Amino acid sequence: MRGHLPDENPGFVGRRTELERVSAALAEHRLVTVTGVGGVGKTRLALRAAHRAAERYPDGAWWTDLGQLDGERLLVALVADSVDLADHTPGMAATGLCRRLADDRLLLVLDSCEHLAEPCARLVAELLAAAPGLTVLATSRRPLGVAGEETIALDPLPPAGPDALALLRRAAGEDFPAAGPAGEICVRLEGIPLALELAAAQIRLQGAEAVRDQLGSRLDAAPGARFDLLAHTERVWPSRHQTLRAAIGWSHELSTPLERLLWARLSVFRGPFDLASATAVCTSGPLDRATLPEALDGLVRASVVRPPDAAGRHRMLDTIREYGATWLDRTGEAGTVADRHAAHFRGLAGRAETEWHGARQLRWYRTVDAHHTDLRTALDRLLRTDPDAALDLVGSVAFAWSCRGRLREARDGLEQALLLSEARGRVRARALWALGVTLVLQGEFGPAQDVSERCAREARHAEYAEPAGAGAGTETGAGTGSGRDRPGDLTLDAAALAGLLALTTGRPTAAHVVVGHVLDAARGGPADSAARLRCHLVRVFALTGLGRLAEAREKALRLRALCEELDEHWTRTALEYQLALTGLLEGDPVAASGHARAMLEGTRRLGASLGVALGLDVLATALAAAGEGERAADVSGTGEAYWRSTGQPRRGLPGLRALHEKYTDTVRASIGEPAYEEIFVRALTGLPQDGLDRALRGPGRHG
Repeated sequence: MRGHLPDENPGFVGRRTELERVSAALAEHRLVTVTGVGGVGKTRLALRAAHRAAERYPDGAWWTDLGQLDGERLLVALVADSVDLADHTPGMAATGLCRRLADDRLLLVLDSCEHLAEPCARLVAELLAAAPGLTVLATSRRPLGVAGEETIALDPLPPAGPDALALLRRAAGEDFPAAGPAGEICVRLEGIPLALELAAAQIRLQGAEAVRDQLGSRLDAAPGARFDLLAHTERVWPSRHQTLRAAIGWSHELSTPLERLLWARLSVFRGPFDLASATAVCTSGPLDRATLPEALDGLVRASVVRPPDAAGRHRMLDTIREYGATWLDRTGEAGTVADRHAAHFRGLAGRAETEWHGARQLRWYRTVDAHHTDLRTALDRLLRTDPDAALDLVGSVAFAWSCRGRLREARDGLEQALLLSEARGRVRARALWALGVTLVLQGEFGPAQDVSERCAREARHAEYAEPAGAGAGTETGAGTGSGRDRPGDLTLDAAALAGLLALTTGRPTAAHVVVGHVLDAARGGPADSAARLRCHLVRVFALTGLGRLAEAREKALRLRALCEELDEHWTRTALEYQLALTGLLEGDPVAASGHARAMLEGTRRLGASLGVALGLDVLATALAAAGEGERAADVSGTGEAYWRSTGQPRRGLPGLRALHEKYTDTVRASIGEPAYEEIFVRALTGLPQDGLDRALRGPGRHG
């Protein structure tokens, strides 16, 4: 099935009437918003309703968690990412998203809109106008206020009813009788699901009678004594939320001092976090490396922190995180912990860049992807507090973001940091290189040319003009030799960028000259650094464009063998693309097909939708050249689906585009236009992943 929805929570209880109301509303209205106080179960209901309705939407049901954003700047990028739109197009932020959804019939779920209600309303109105087949299901503490919105207010579970008791039983793991302490707990907590979960956690630790008595003393107290919290102006709790306030405050009081301290500090994480990140960010004072794991276990037992998933990552619900953030404000540590968070993720970004060239590339690439939300949070913090550090962070991860299809976020972060930071040398040259690559991938060749020239000047400044032994902002970079007589990695990467730009604009001679000149002057071989390897890759593509096919193939095979020794994935995948193209140009479609499939396997591991689209094009061309018209049509239709997910029309190297058109025309004539179109459209409208699986079935890679 198309789309992406999180797995349903097995603890979902009741809500039959509400579920029917949401389902009926989705059948009649294009915007349905489930409203209610925090902790009432809006997310769970929306998720259950989305799973139930998904089969009605041919283009799938897609989930967007907006709780990870603390501002609207990346709203469109997050929604685009959630619907698998690797937006490589320039222009207005929402344009590519509107184009992606324009012809689809799909359900888009926007969860936790309340803190972005106005920008969400503007975006939803624009999307609904542009995409007639779009239905939006939103959750928010208040309506969005968009014309045609159908609002469904979600109340707590009936306190004395069977559903509240069933939820408490399931969460606590005990079969309580309806009459007795458990029933009284449900009534005292007014059937609020989150409050019942917190109570269930304490029942497992203390028993139902003790929990009932404690809640009684708390909830019977005067309102001002129920919840020792000075309300933050941005987190004002409504009066009908008094019971949940009391339940969370009660859980807070029952926590140990170290658990309360950790709760507050963990609130700086916007996304999932593992033990290593929690330790790096949250340790200081009495909370040290020895005591933190036990405190974290205590918060998990109390249901304040969710148990670790299969990858060992925890998370906190937004309502509980907000409470922790308010306590962090009260301790006076908010800025300090935010700075530690930013420093930790800056360090993680730096390690990811260092590990790019070698056996741990794929691992660190996936680490950057897994921590994407908190890397963005750290970048936003540093843009406000330390622009030079922000430039260092975004320069370290922007290339990985671009490979993953997050071009708009990479470009936005790089341009802001370059504008705000005054750092010179390696940090600026690297950021300019990453920005240039991003602009080339977006098809912005004019701005890319300007950035490429700036990158070359900055590389020369860093490697030749700066004093030896300069600091972090002006260091010469790895592999620079003496730093004076030969070009180093910064100059090599600047040349690779200039060569990439020349290749994509149909100038292989220029590409060959620029990288050849620098490689001839540099010390070392392609295995010595990522920059050298990238230059050698550009030279191979330039040789192909110049028609020196045997030389290109021989160099590509040697580079591929080197990448296999290094366990380097990105360059290896690009080389498979080049070898496939060479096979086509040499009239060997069988070899081209094998290399194209190898490229597709690599791009799938990297999660690079643009790479998948390019690989499907070269495979479709090879199949067409071999006379396999029906398979070529199927692969080409799947390729079109992936191209649409990038938000741009088909493109690639000029040589491949010409071959694709030539052989596609041939097979259209051989199997007939109607047959070709039927197969093409069936693949285009089917599940892209199924089409990719079909494309990968066939003869193995060619050696």
